Amino acid sequence: MLEQKEINKIKNTIEEFFEKMTIEISSIKINSSINQKDSQDQTEEDREVVDLSIEVNEPQILIGQQGQTLFEVQRILRTILNKKLQKVFYLNLDINDYKKKKIEYLKDLARELADQVSLTKREKELLPMSSYERRVVHAELSKRTDVITESQGSSFDRHIVIKPR
Repeated sequence: MLEQKEINKIKNTIEEFFEKMTIEISSIKINSSINQKDSQDQTEEDREVVDLSIEVNEPQILIGQQGQTLFEVQRILRTILNKKLQKVFYLNLDINDYKKKKIEYLKDLARELADQVSLTKREKELLPMSSYERRVVHAELSKRTDVITESQGSSFDRHIVIKPR
């Protein structure tokens, strides 16, 4: 877990980063936790996760189309913070709860489409998504016994197909 001085360093770095971008932050929340690997991945060590939630007045500039800019900002910040703290951790950046809302939307959509597939016995194809979004859908439907999910396609056309079992 991160120490208080490391959390303060993260907060100061974040404030400086967005100040240089001339983006005013109204609030910053930082939480640190350990992401435990699945039993299959025991060879990999547990990785620390820093959840960073910020509120800004104009989030669309930082989120971009389908969250692409948000993921790039997250990648840049993670690199800066890993070097500054001399520590490797995963950074999960959320701006104005965009990711939180997107995850809930994807879970609702997945359940709704799975119900349709279960009733009609006809498979449903979702629109192409990022690997992160596909992982959310797969995880949400993994416990169901009436449907299975499968990723198909490649690159930017990679999408999920929900099939009856």
